[in-house]
Amino acid sequence: MKITPSRSGNRALRRGRCSEPGRIYFLTTVTERRQPWFAAFDTACRVARLHLDPSNFAGARCLAWVLMPDHWHGLIELAEGQELARVMQRFKSRSGYEVGQALGRSGRIWQPSYHDHALRADEDVRRAARYLVANPIRAGLADSVGGYPFWDAVWL
Repeated sequence: MKITPSRSGNRALRRGRCSEPGRIYFLTTVTERRQPWFAAFDTACRVARLHLDPSNFAGARCLAWVLMPDHWHGLIELAEGQELARVMQRFKSRSGYEVGQALGRSGRIWQPSYHDHALRADEDVRRAARYLVANPIRAGLADSVGGYPFWDAVWL
């Protein structure tokens, strides 16, 4: 287990954060100033396609994800030698690039921080995935999981 050193900015979110190989993490990252960049279908499609290439997660395995208009949730399983911060940095960097290309803009897309929850051994991963992909229903964006296009899970 590798503990991420504390740096300036967002210290409270990183305090005690560690990267444990084989552990599954429920992650959330939010767009800068909650801008709804992914409300635009073409922009959301570009970011959704990133999930098809495992290298976009720095060697970690993305088990489930949902892209909302102003945030992203994912279930990520860390591989040996991977750090959670690096996985999120790569995903946010590549998705930010895609958004910039789609919208013809530069600048930050994501807030610099993210929230993570390491699933405990007694937590049901599939239940966490169902909760994650039902986010659009709870937000009123769809009536059913199948009615929202920007999500996926390895169990399908």
